[in-house]
Amino acid sequence: MSDRFSVADKVAVVTGASSGLGERFARVLAEEGASVVATARRIERLDALASEVPGVVAVEADLMRSDDRAHLVETTLTRFGRVDIFVNNAGGGVSTAALDQRIDDLRASLEINLVAVFELCQLAGRAMIDAGSGSIINIASVLGLGSSWPFPNGAYTAAKGAVVNLTRELGCQWARDGVRVNAIAPGFFPSEGMQAMIDDERSTAVMRRNCPMGRYGEPDELDGVLLFLASDASTYCTGQIIAVDGGWTAR
Repeated sequence: MSDRFSVADKVAVVTGASSGLGERFARVLAEEGASVVATARRIERLDALASEVPGVVAVEADLMRSDDRAHLVETTLTRFGRVDIFVNNAGGGVSTAALDQRIDDLRASLEINLVAVFELCQLAGRAMIDAGSGSIINIASVLGLGSSWPFPNGAYTAAKGAVVNLTRELGCQWARDGVRVNAIAPGFFPSEGMQAMIDDERSTAVMRRNCPMGRYGEPDELDGVLLFLASDASTYCTGQIIAVDGGWTAR
């Protein structure tokens, strides 16, 4: 069974890998034997990660830019000749009440959380279809599976909701080409983007009161589902959204 979960000798790309969940994903895949292209804007953090973890290669990219998205995939293919696993983790947004949301902020949220994901799926998907196999793992959110209430964030929930259905659509379109497209929908996990909520005692109290497990997730609690979707353990799984949320969406 351990062989089914192996990613040894695979080539993986992880976006948003300079901190938080993305950094964790890059570490886990590399420590399990994959060659990992870790990308983000903060190259100094990526270089530190690459120097610490064998198998990690740092590539600077601003995924708000289409040219940088193409450069990322081209660099990976030039260096390794293929891409087996692509983790679309980069994203983010500011929690804002809908009536106060600036339309430019909405556009920016859609660009990084949805448009970049779509284009990177296209770019990686073409290479995977040519090879006849591959696994794309989009990082959605429980906020893409329902309202973010009582934490107002219309732009982010709209974008992540679109990622959920994009994952289902691409998973079906490319299923017969040997390419699986699935998503992880994390609940509330510590990260830079979550720090303001974590530091706010009232927000943390609301989260703990409403989460059946009554706590934030730990980063290593995503390791298992990541390796499941990245490996041959999930060869009959596509277009699926797996929530790892302490029961948040089951309430």
